[in-house]
Amino acid sequence: MELLSSRVILRPRDPARSLAFYRDTLGLAVYREFPGGTVFFLGQGLLEVSGRGASAPGDALALWLQVRDLARTVEDLRGRGVPVLREPRREPWGLHEAWISDPDGLRLVLVEVPEGHPLRTDLRDPPPS
Repeated sequence: MELLSSRVILRPRDPARSLAFYRDTLGLAVYREFPGGTVFFLGQGLLEVSGRGASAPGDALALWLQVRDLARTVEDLRGRGVPVLREPRREPWGLHEAWISDPDGLRLVLVEVPEGHPLRTDLRDPPPS
């Protein structure tokens, strides 16, 4: 299978509330709008908020969102009235993470990749000299 693109699709219980959260509160840039839905940029991915769901997403699903400065991001979101479920901390795997949630309770894991972490390391062999 050859993949050309991908996106996560959310079916919120209250579409207007979720649209306002992702667009206005988080400030995500709009990739595309269509009748009944909006697609947002998520760094190298896309998030579609469309339709209407009947239930909360549950705790088996989370969105992993990498940010440049976790402390600043958390303080900015707190200032916008977003409750912080878990304060920023360094995880055993070396990433700095904090948790918030969207209006339906979907957990958003905010991640800062610190200097020296393997995710920032180019593991390819250096070019021959």
